[in-house]
Amino acid sequence: MIESLLYEVTGGVATLTLNRPDAMNALDTDLKVALRDTLRAAGDDDQVRAVVLTGAGRAFCVGQDLREHVSNLRDLSPEELFATVPAHYAPIARTLVTMPKPVVAAVNGVAAGAGASIAFACDFRIFADTAGVNTAFADIGLSVDTGASWTLPRLVGHGKAVELLLMPETVPAEEALQLGLATKVVPAEELAESARELAERLADGPTEAYAGIKRALAFSATHPLDESLAFEGEMMARTGATDDHRSAVASFVSKERPVFRGR
Repeated sequence: MIESLLYEVTGGVATLTLNRPDAMNALDTDLKVALRDTLRAAGDDDQVRAVVLTGAGRAFCVGQDLREHVSNLRDLSPEELFATVPAHYAPIARTLVTMPKPVVAAVNGVAAGAGASIAFACDFRIFADTAGVNTAFADIGLSVDTGASWTLPRLVGHGKAVELLLMPETVPAEEALQLGLATKVVPAEELAESARELAERLADGPTEAYAGIKRALAFSATHPLDESLAFEGEMMARTGATDDHRSAVASFVSKERPVFRGR
């Protein structure tokens, strides 16, 4: 672990905090590598049943560290420079979208560029009322990365995604809620508690069922109906074989509250 990424696991919830507040949590190479690898580790850790991703200071994440980028523009070829997309940004997005447990983004401030894309890739996005989101890519003459071309249209529809990407502007928290970019907006001083409460609720839930639901949603996004129905059957058989399913059915019959163990 490095100082620019804090990691803590408590009560089944892993909290990752981007910790470069003086740089508005901009992503330099060290932080990108740490975030990629730590997300993978959280996804593989059976003790982790939900994840919270947030930022330190006044920003969630403003995307690529442009100071580092300027230096790299001077010293590296385009092929070398943008190797960061398959090496870092794409794996971060893929891990968030496919992680077999729920991920909550606690958006404490501005989320811009790849920072916005990271928030889009999470399952839930709790916004502080002072936060905002800006795709930003076109403003610096770039296309889009970190999965936003896949996640953003699924959140707001194709037409609105085109508008947000081609004409970037900061969308404040309440408008983000109306568009479907935010799951919930809370007062800034309540953000950490609200995100933690949601993550703890999810950590107490049927982890394998959540994983199956996420897999089914991702599969159906790129497959026709019949194949999606067949995949649903596979996920039902998989989750139906879990201890959590058997226990929950028994609890339902006996009119008791189920206790999920995540297996």
